[in-house]
Amino acid sequence: MLQPRVLFRLHQPAWKQGLRVATPSQVLLHPFPRRFVTSEAGENKSGHISITPNEGIIFFNNLLPVQVSGFLANRLNPFSWFPGRGSILKDGDKNDAVGVASPTQLLQDAIKGNELGITNVEVLEVLPRLKEGGAYLKFSHDEATDAATIAEALRKHLKENPVKPWWNPFVSVRAGLVLGRPWVEDLFRMPQRRLRVEFLPVEPGAAVAELSQEQLYSFFRPYGKLADIVVQDSDSKIVPRFAYVDFAHLHRAIMAKNCLHGYTANESQGGGKLGTVIRLKYERQQSHSWIKDWLVNHPRITIPALVALITGITVAVFDPLRTFSIRVHITRAFHFEDNAVWRWFRSQSKDFLNRVRHVQQFDNDDGGMEVVWEGRKQEIEQIQSWLMETADTFIIVQGPRGSGKKELVLDHALKHKKAAHRVLYVDCKPIQEARGDAATICAAADQVGYRPVFSWMNNISGLMDLAAQGMTGVKAGFSETLENQLSKVWNNTASALKQIALDGRRKDDKDANLSDDEYLEAHPECRPIVVVDNFLHKNNETGANLVYDKLAEWAARLTTSNLAHVIFLTNDVSFSKSLSKALPDRVFRQISLGDCSPEVAKRYVINHLDFDATDLTEALKEGEETKKLTPSQKRTDLRELDDVIPLLGGRLTDLEFLARRIKTGETPLKAVREIVDQSASEILKMFLLLGGSETRDWTSAQAWTLVRSLAAQEVLRFNEVLLLDTYKSGGDKALAALEQAELISVQSLNGRPYSIKPGKPVYQSAFQRLVDDKVLSAKMDLALLGDAISGANKSIDKYEQELHLLGKLPKQPAELRSRIQWLLANVATQQSKIEGWEKESAILKKVLQSEY
Repeated sequence: MLQPRVLFRLHQPAWKQGLRVATPSQVLLHPFPRRFVTSEAGENKSGHISITPNEGIIFFNNLLPVQVSGFLANRLNPFSWFPGRGSILKDGDKNDAVGVASPTQLLQDAIKGNELGITNVEVLEVLPRLKEGGAYLKFSHDEATDAATIAEALRKHLKENPVKPWWNPFVSVRAGLVLGRPWVEDLFRMPQRRLRVEFLPVEPGAAVAELSQEQLYSFFRPYGKLADIVVQDSDSKIVPRFAYVDFAHLHRAIMAKNCLHGYTANESQGGGKLGTVIRLKYERQQSHSWIKDWLVNHPRITIPALVALITGITVAVFDPLRTFSIRVHITRAFHFEDNAVWRWFRSQSKDFLNRVRHVQQFDNDDGGMEVVWEGRKQEIEQIQSWLMETADTFIIVQGPRGSGKKELVLDHALKHKKAAHRVLYVDCKPIQEARGDAATICAAADQVGYRPVFSWMNNISGLMDLAAQGMTGVKAGFSETLENQLSKVWNNTASALKQIALDGRRKDDKDANLSDDEYLEAHPECRPIVVVDNFLHKNNETGANLVYDKLAEWAARLTTSNLAHVIFLTNDVSFSKSLSKALPDRVFRQISLGDCSPEVAKRYVINHLDFDATDLTEALKEGEETKKLTPSQKRTDLRELDDVIPLLGGRLTDLEFLARRIKTGETPLKAVREIVDQSASEILKMFLLLGGSETRDWTSAQAWTLVRSLAAQEVLRFNEVLLLDTYKSGGDKALAALEQAELISVQSLNGRPYSIKPGKPVYQSAFQRLVDDKVLSAKMDLALLGDAISGANKSIDKYEQELHLLGKLPKQPAELRSRIQWLLANVATQQSKIEGWEKESAILKKVLQSEY
């Protein structure tokens, strides 16, 4: 009679106190609050199950879901580390259900209904295998019955009375006789469909026979459908020898592993004379390895595809975010300084802490500019009228540095647009002064609010592109050029500007049927304004043309597409050469800002003095009246302004400097003298001294020639200067460098330079001050004469060499007489010049010897 005796071994003797012992299914459902979870380490944690000749082991699978039970045994489950894991042993509760069925009950039912007369079968032990979803059942039988007969009876019973788990009704509980010596381990190894079959000797050092594919098939096919059998290469040095057996289903591989592990194949089964032990373990199979192999072996296809994928993701994800960031930057939607409540609190706090007049002084530090703007009211109105027209061309405001171009456009002409937050200000100076492609991209993105920008990725992409080129022989396109990066910034900015221009459009407008382009063309007042400041700043440097050309092309696209009005602010008089490339068929609208007239300059200085000073009163004996006097009225030395302003000129920066010096207590005459002396010192240090001249594009002689000539007359002819001896070699390059350094200002007409003026009006007086310095003039003129004498001597040497060559001819042809006479006349001319220059040099040397 079958007498199942099953029980849980507890770490504490709680079962002796009458507590109920949990079943395996209860342990599975409640793993964490109990300390008596089942063990999977075999008998006495040895990893094996020992049996006697009259004992056998049957493995049941599909009792538990492998996925859930595998998690409970996985290292990721913190409760799997708790100590106190017992095992199911005899002498206990008969309820040994593991998952969906009780192995003991299944065996009992199979024995009762068998036709073979099997009796005296006793269940000795049930060991669940949680991570494999099954359980081992150890039983004993008498000598008249063998374990294979009992296993066959159980198999037929399960076939006739299938037990199907609720989580997968397409499979049923199966049982198989364990033929080998199972290894009952509790390692963190999850079941796989691939089994690694290793061939080991029966005894150490004995011979091992490697089973063929046919023999492996006969061993493993009874347990389920095989997908593949992969044997080890014959020339492989890996020992022990092995083979891979792939099952079509996971539960079939679990059954085969638990039934055949440790099985000894005899000679008839292909195991050799001494036999071969089969050791099985799960092997993780690389899924979709063919995809990985194809990707690795075809870099010329996969790398460009990866670039396209990354580009697509970038465009789909980051471009809308960047466009939104640019739009917020222009409209200042998140700037709390523009909030009405914030402005009210700020004004109230200033009224509480300071006087109103002091606040005005703090907020308006450009005192006296009203006079300048009154004089330029016509230019302001002209710009405003152009912005209301539909002409698709540029507006250029040109003028020297310090002429107030930025203030004229932003603070006056675009005052209403700026208040409506529809003005984008782009300063080319930080973009051009950035060093390196990454810094240039960051500077351009910062000007328009382009975020996020990954400029550092350009360096990494360059390395990746270099590596891909080394592998494939062609560039993969990971890295992008500076031109492409700038194009992305400008294109996103154009999209944001279009959205801003169409913000005011409604579906119920009278022109709602118009397209976006037609609407923008019909409503020029809706277009935002782009102000490009410092255009062509440092235009002679390397790489400047790329930045300015891309900027001009983008501005042309904005104007021709009616997306925005574009205003260029530039100091360069040759701007038309650069902008004509972008808009060759348009006539630009230009405003030239010069220096202030002497009358406006005088009023500017006086107003600047009166603006930020407190009122002074003086009591006069005229009844009870008190007359208020301004600081300019209190001073008696302002009459000197009529004499000093022509020397200083009408440059706003110089006039402001003059007003600040007068406010400190200096007289106008002394202040202008100090300004002129300071300018003369700057010219002497930057242009005339020899230190560091090897790094300049001009020589001290070339700079002194212009200083001496401009001191004598205010305007020089450009081509006449190029005919001078000091400018015969590299004259155009030297003049361009001196113009960039702001020593001179070159005026152009129809795109060609025609005149040369001082870089600043005050330089005219500074040039005169330098020329009046006898020692400096003597020193510089002596250097010019030395260069002239050296050049004349070289010319004479050249003439003499030709005369010497002609003198060697045996007979002098009549045709060479005119040539000989010309050479002799030039020698005489150069000699007479040398004699005159030497006399002048002697006079200059006496000056240097007598003057300090």
